[in-house]
Amino acid sequence: MASDAGKSKAKRLKQQLEALAAAGVLDLPRVDRQTLQAPIVSAGMPVPTGPAAEIAETILLSRRDALEILSQEVAACRRCEALACARTHTVFGVGPTNARICFLGEAPGADEDASGLPFVGRAGQLLTKIIESCRLTREQVYILNVLKCRPPNNRPPLPEEVANCRGYFAGQLEIIAPEYICCLGTSAAHALLQTTEAIGKLRKRWFTHQSAQVICTYHPSYLLRNPAAKREVWDDMKMLMAQMGVDL
Repeated sequence: MASDAGKSKAKRLKQQLEALAAAGVLDLPRVDRQTLQAPIVSAGMPVPTGPAAEIAETILLSRRDALEILSQEVAACRRCEALACARTHTVFGVGPTNARICFLGEAPGADEDASGLPFVGRAGQLLTKIIESCRLTREQVYILNVLKCRPPNNRPPLPEEVANCRGYFAGQLEIIAPEYICCLGTSAAHALLQTTEAIGKLRKRWFTHQSAQVICTYHPSYLLRNPAAKREVWDDMKMLMAQMGVDL
């Protein structure tokens, strides 16, 4: 059952959208991403003002509210009873609601379960280095996992667990509406693309999920065990950055 805070946020979100609809604004996602990112543009760049800026701010607020409501649903979820009983925290996701790119991983590990944040252990530290090598920061990307609870002994997610969490990670991606999604590892790629192809065969190819372009690469934890594969991941990141228009 939703909390009072969740109901209040949902009501406020509905009121915001109804107000925009009454003003004739019926298609919020069509506001361009530059306008949405107005609060974080570099110094010296023009900042949109007037109705466009107001709509952009409303969209960002609405997205934050929607993600907060979904996060509360995740925190109360007990669909996978064994995982719910063993968890310390659910691990929802972090990043800006207007991120151009989302990094989708497999499931929380011990460090993530303890902190409630995704990719904070050794694999997370390596992911940070990969992101920074792409001339980005963690604050510019959205990071999430397929599962929101840690599986025992960090085993891969079971099909029924993925099915139980699908509405959550799919909901996050729908709210954020990124231009690009990078699947980290086999489990993430299989869950998002609903395929059984090996990660090696999924690499170096483009896929789509809703309006996003999707690329697949190896999970950072795999790189910790197989350092030689870092070169292949770097090739994938160069392919991704070229598509995004980032000059490495």
